Amino acid sequence: MLIHVISDTPARLAGVRSVLERKHAVTSELLGRLSVQRSNIQALVVKVDLQSIENICALKRVLASLSRGEKRIFLVENSAHLSISQAYALGATAVLSGPLSQARLLKEVADQTCAAISQAAPFGAAAAASSGEVALASMFTAVASGMAIDVAGTKNAGAEIAAAVEEHGLSDWLSTVRRHHEGTYQHCLLVTGVAVDFGLSLGFPGCEVERLYLSAMFHDIGKAMIPLEILDKPDRLNPQERALIESHPVAGHTAIKDTGGISAEVLDAVRHHHEFLDGSGYPDGLCAENISDLVRVLAISDIFAALIEARPYRATMSRADAYDILCGMNGKLEKPLVTAFKAVALSR
Repeated sequence: MLIHVISDTPARLAGVRSVLERKHAVTSELLGRLSVQRSNIQALVVKVDLQSIENICALKRVLASLSRGEKRIFLVENSAHLSISQAYALGATAVLSGPLSQARLLKEVADQTCAAISQAAPFGAAAAASSGEVALASMFTAVASGMAIDVAGTKNAGAEIAAAVEEHGLSDWLSTVRRHHEGTYQHCLLVTGVAVDFGLSLGFPGCEVERLYLSAMFHDIGKAMIPLEILDKPDRLNPQERALIESHPVAGHTAIKDTGGISAEVLDAVRHHHEFLDGSGYPDGLCAENISDLVRVLAISDIFAALIEARPYRATMSRADAYDILCGMNGKLEKPLVTAFKAVALSR
C-alpha cells in the first residue's frame, strides 16, 4: 500500500514516516516546498498545524491536485473543535487527535483502506455523509468562533442525506457513517438518517421531513462549546462534567436563536430534545403537553442513534438491543411512536 504524508515541519514529517514505514511504502512532502509526483496514492496522511491560515491555504492547493478517491487521515495535535472541524472541512475521512500513537495510526490506515476495498456503500450515501460532515464542521466552527452559520449549506446537506436514505435505505446509511465518521459528527449524522427514515415511515410530507433533518443536524450544536476530552471521555462523568454536558441544549439554542432561516420549531427541538414526557428530562423539565411532536420523534431517533453508534471505548450495540431499551423507557417516550419505530429500528 502506498501512503503519501504531508506535513508542515521536518520533525512532524519524520515522526509520521517512522511509524508508517514499518508496514507501508511511503512518499512525503513538506507543505510549501516544491511539489512532488503524487500518483497511485491509496491513503493520505496529513499532520499540519490547522490554526495557521497560511498552512490551510497551502494545503487546499495540494489537496485540489489530488483525486477524492484516496482516504484522508488528518493527525491533529490540538483537540479543539476548531481544528477537528477544519480537518473535516478540508475533506478528512478520519481525524485522530492528541499525541501520535503508532498502533492507532496503523490501525486507522488499515481500517480506512479495508473499508474502501470491501463492499463500499452506495455512492449516494458516502457523498451525502461527506456533505453532512462538512456542514457540521462548518456549523461547529462558526459557533465556536462566533461567526455566522451557513444555514443554506446545512439545509442542502440535510436534503442530500434525506435523498440518500430514501433511495438506499437506513442500513446503508448507518454502515456508511459508522465506518467513516466518528465522535460528535458521527452521532449527528446517525440521528439525521434515523430521523429521516422515521419520518418517511410515518408518511410525513416533505416539509415535515425537512424540519426533522434540520432539527437533527442542529440538535447538538451546543456541544461546540464543550471540550472534547469531556465529550469523548471513556469513563463515568463526574457531577461537574455531567452538568457541563447537560448545558448543551441551552447553549445550542442560544447560539442559533437569532440566526435567520431557522424556524421556531427547529429552535424548540434544539433546546428540548432531551425532555421526557414524565418531566424528568432537561433543561426545562417539560411534561407531555408541552413537548412538540417534532421533539418526540427527534428524542427517539437521538436515543437510538446514541445506543448504536461506534465508540472507541465500548462495543456497538445491536439495533435490536437498542430498540429493547427504547421499549423499556416507560413514561418517558410516547409509546405509540416507539411501537411505530420498530420497523425503523429492526428492518428498514
